[in-house]
Amino acid sequence: MSRFVVFVAAAVLVCGAYPASAQTAAVPSPQVVTRGEATVKRAPDQAWLTVATETRDVRAEEARRKSAEATTAVQAALKGTGLAPDAIRTTGYSLSPEMEWNNGRGTVKGYVVRNQVEVRVDDLNKLGDVIDAANATKSTALTISGPRFALKDQQAAETDALRLAVQAAMTRAQAMATGAKRTLGNIVRIEDQGAPRLMQPQPMFRMAAGAQAADVQTPITPGEIEVHAEVTVTVELR
Repeated sequence: MSRFVVFVAAAVLVCGAYPASAQTAAVPSPQVVTRGEATVKRAPDQAWLTVATETRDVRAEEARRKSAEATTAVQAALKGTGLAPDAIRTTGYSLSPEMEWNNGRGTVKGYVVRNQVEVRVDDLNKLGDVIDAANATKSTALTISGPRFALKDQQAAETDALRLAVQAAMTRAQAMATGAKRTLGNIVRIEDQGAPRLMQPQPMFRMAAGAQAADVQTPITPGEIEVHAEVTVTVELR
């Protein structure tokens, strides 16, 4: 009988203690959320050009042949500037009829062939030479667009921008904590607000067959590339 009473008393003690522990909930610590931005500037060390030829003829086969000759000549001139073997690649080719409309009826008056290549220039000192070499052939209508400047090691610039953005966010968080007469605790979360953005001017050149050869090299001013990053940082307050 005595053992039964002890068991019941122990059960009541456990049951009575459980609700008290269940009601004890951890109070979340206050937090501060800040945004940080940073922009790093780098001199470009790479450029991209788009060079397109355009040929016409009343016969499709003849238009195609003229295009092949013109594009081959342009690519040979480009390679003659010392570009890397893999610096030229075809990005577009089309052969289409040119229509002439009369009273709602269309007739084919000829064919036009467009052949487009992308050119990578790894030495910006050669950029003017590359542009002038492409135009030197003057064997067909020619369009040169660009250059688009770039960084060979863009990842390094993005890393620097992100690092500085986090530092900026932490500086803001520290100022807010000081204003609240608190101190910063552990970092709870860091969020990258999208991929770092590359900002640069985009000059445009357009040259056509029959243009006179330049007496001097085409001047190019690359300027600087800006890489911008934004982050959001959440930090505990103590």
